Amino acid sequence: MKHLIKQLLVLIIMFSVVSVYAQNKRSLNNYREPSKEGINVFESPKDTAVIKAFDGVRVRIGGSSTLQFQAIDHENGRPAESTIMPGSPWFSDDGMGGNANLPLKEIGSNFNLATANLDLDVELHDGLRMHLRTYLSSRHHPEAWVKGGYIQVDNLNWIQEGLLGDVMDKVTVKIGHMEVNYGDQHFRRSDNAQSIYNPFVGNTLLDGFAQEVGGEFYYRNNGWLAMVGLYNGKLNQAVSNPETTSPTLVGKLGWDKQLSDDLRLRLTGSVYNTAHTARVYLYGADRGGSRYYFVMEDANASSGGRGYFTSGRIDPGFTNEVTAIMINPFVKYQGLEFFGLFETTTGRADSEFDASGNNTDRNWTHIMAEVLYRFGNNENFYVGGRYNTASGEMRGMTSDVTINRFNIGAGVFFTKNVLAKIEYVNQEYSDFPEGSQFNEGKFNGVVIESVISF
Repeated sequence: MKHLIKQLLVLIIMFSVVSVYAQNKRSLNNYREPSKEGINVFESPKDTAVIKAFDGVRVRIGGSSTLQFQAIDHENGRPAESTIMPGSPWFSDDGMGGNANLPLKEIGSNFNLATANLDLDVELHDGLRMHLRTYLSSRHHPEAWVKGGYIQVDNLNWIQEGLLGDVMDKVTVKIGHMEVNYGDQHFRRSDNAQSIYNPFVGNTLLDGFAQEVGGEFYYRNNGWLAMVGLYNGKLNQAVSNPETTSPTLVGKLGWDKQLSDDLRLRLTGSVYNTAHTARVYLYGADRGGSRYYFVMEDANASSGGRGYFTSGRIDPGFTNEVTAIMINPFVKYQGLEFFGLFETTTGRADSEFDASGNNTDRNWTHIMAEVLYRFGNNENFYVGGRYNTASGEMRGMTSDVTINRFNIGAGVFFTKNVLAKIEYVNQEYSDFPEGSQFNEGKFNGVVIESVISF
């Protein structure tokens, strides 16, 4: 209760700030707006035009708040208790009434935990900007904690006016404990309470989201984009265990062009590589948690287990030598919008060996296609569908499994800062062995989400 009261007080202060300052006073240079205006922006803009000449440090206080109503049912291949007889593969003579397939947590229809973010964006000087995000309330942490932050350099006027001006017109540098720019899907996903960029409620099955300390170097010219990033490979930062982690290298190459008033095309390819680490967090770093609360979770698992906040997602459990490649096409013609994802990942775990004693690789393939139609005044309404599938070998398994998800949804922007959306989700699990809660598993239902972001 004390945590909740503190969070509500912070939100009241945040909304008071919004009412005091006009929007034009809050805009920053080369900044992705946290509202409807930031949709389909991807990387922060690189503009030569100055929104406002630097006349002193400017602090932009913003944030977001999100709430869902969830009405989802789930089930697996476990028969009803009354049909489990001695001698059946579901019966366990342990005196506890157990059986081979794990029972699922009982869930009903109700509201989920309200999540909230606090953002501080500070223009420190001409061409020098800081971003800091704090999760005030998230599924994984009951208390407020800092997600991360970074410094963005767009020119060197803060060192000397006009220094390397011709170069810096095309170059951007980011340094900090920040979201790794692998692929384009992380620009459209929900980041705890910041879900206004996501047209649906949930993120993808393999949620490629990493948060590491490092730096990114960007070069942009006439629609072309090239990025190289180097990070330390750690989610939890510490100087202990120095030999367990090697650096992560990420690269991106793409082209993004507004060809006419009606047509925009973007195509990017990204690669993520880490040679050695205690654990690969590429698909398990989001401590904001899954939007589909408690689906397909083992009824007997403790609330602190890993599935507790990743329900409905898939983490292959890689711990070593991972290479992931993602290709993202994006097309927008008038109100019609297509975004796609093709991803292939190869990695291994230290504890997995073949018959010859060699460490073995496992492979995953991840595909997503999303079609939207935005319409109405200023495209304030949209309808759309998303198909998402992932297949590969889970840690400890000898054959591939497959997960398929289908979403249909709609949304309405009441203002550029307020969004309401509704979706129907259907997800099915195939080829999981008996003894897993995912054996013949599926869930489906409706989720309604309200978003405030400013």
